[in-house]
Amino acid sequence: MAAPSCRLFVQRIKAGLPSLIQVRWSRYNPQYLDPVPDKEKYSLPIEELSKEDREEWELKVVRPIKACPPGLSSSVFTDPAISKFTNMMMKGGDKILSRHIMNKTLEKIKRIQLEKYYKANPAERENIVCNPYVIFHEAMDRCTPVIGLTSILKGGKSYQVPVPLTDKKRRFMAMKWIITEGREKKARRTVMYDRLADILLEAFHGQGNIIKKKHDLHKMAEANRAFAHFRWW
Repeated sequence: MAAPSCRLFVQRIKAGLPSLIQVRWSRYNPQYLDPVPDKEKYSLPIEELSKEDREEWELKVVRPIKACPPGLSSSVFTDPAISKFTNMMMKGGDKILSRHIMNKTLEKIKRIQLEKYYKANPAERENIVCNPYVIFHEAMDRCTPVIGLTSILKGGKSYQVPVPLTDKKRRFMAMKWIITEGREKKARRTVMYDRLADILLEAFHGQGNIIKKKHDLHKMAEANRAFAHFRWW
């Protein structure tokens, strides 16, 4: 006589169902609703929602909701770019320290900009950005390269060939440059978040070593443009 698990396996195949059920499929029954991690939907009044979203919000009052995945959050302070930067800055798995450094960096940027804001004239205050999240994203955009170099071997000789970078590679290079510069900048005996705040503010104003490094990379790609056709070989 076949084991109960084998009989269940055969019955599921005859019924046209998948032979194996993953845990994430069987954890919730169809009565559970999907979570809404989009923080913008929470700020809108119900009257401005569409008919489908309004019906969904009404169902959430009486029906259970699935647990939100660990990578999503509805917090207004959640930022995917800052989370990625925090993970790249982490060493030895100490994410608590990495988050502390990132929070202190944003706080330092806020204090510097507010001090500049209160010392400026009323006419100049409109041009001073005090939001550290806006400064971070603007600095990242200014540090992001557009084109890079890759080594291609042809005829027994290695050539530095300019290639366009993907969005993921561009973001990685910008974050890596900022983190490396913050760790190597030890002339002034300051802590890590002070150095990161200075680097981000310099990049925000289009200055600093990171901007120079990006321009140098673009100049090298421009100088090697004669080898650009090698990337199709």
